[in-house]
Amino acid sequence: MSEKFDPFVAEWTSFATSPKYSLVEKCLKLSQLLEYPNLNFNDYIQKINDIGKSLQLSITNIDNPTYRISMLNEHFFHRYGFKGDTDDYYNPKNDFLNDVIEKKSGIPITLSILYAEVAKHIGLDLRIVGFPSHVIVKYKEEIIVDPFNQGKLLTIDDLNEILYRNYGDDVEFLPEFLNELRPEHVLIRMLRNLKNSYTHSYAYDKAMRCTNMILGLEPNMPEDIRDKGVLEHYLLNNGEALKFLNRYLELEPNAEDADFVLELIRSIREKINQ
Repeated sequence: MSEKFDPFVAEWTSFATSPKYSLVEKCLKLSQLLEYPNLNFNDYIQKINDIGKSLQLSITNIDNPTYRISMLNEHFFHRYGFKGDTDDYYNPKNDFLNDVIEKKSGIPITLSILYAEVAKHIGLDLRIVGFPSHVIVKYKEEIIVDPFNQGKLLTIDDLNEILYRNYGDDVEFLPEFLNELRPEHVLIRMLRNLKNSYTHSYAYDKAMRCTNMILGLEPNMPEDIRDKGVLEHYLLNNGEALKFLNRYLELEPNAEDADFVLELIRSIREKINQ
């Protein structure tokens, strides 16, 4: 689907897909574009490096990943006070890395990014895992860690409990749930969180900006094409809404929400013809 050139999306896409920038820098760029135009990246990169360098000083030469994770946990959660935000989980600030660094609380995805970044300072190569509804990190294939819950080491039973809590009996554990998330997909997951938060607070312009940023990275994502159509409808751009809603049904003709989308299309057409 051809789209008119959007310099905002072009700037974001160029930065987010460039190998020159780290995941942390890309997260800070996301913050800068959406909420904090005067954000100084170096200030926050320095804060993360300071945490990592002070951790280095407390580590002995024991090259044992479990020991190093325990020291990382003591440092990150107890000395620096990072924690999961259970009181205001859906606050958009929890998806902005600069806010999470400042308030020392966040959601699984942002805490996992920071936790993995600090871990690099003690030689731990932790990978971000896109587990359904709850991002976590892993060391090789041996150790699964939950930065949202104070660095708890997770068993298969724990992972099944997370699935049950969020999906009931509808989702069974699959090994691919522990696959590493590529940086672009980490960013998409953060943007979807923000899109939902903004939509629920009726900030449709901001939700649309997030949707356009997602589609800049993955132009043919059906879910986001559908959401763009719905947001265009909320913003009273009914011609654009029809274009994206019809495109969604072309991509997903058997979608579970196809009846809802068809009814929305019918309603929009009626409004246009009035």
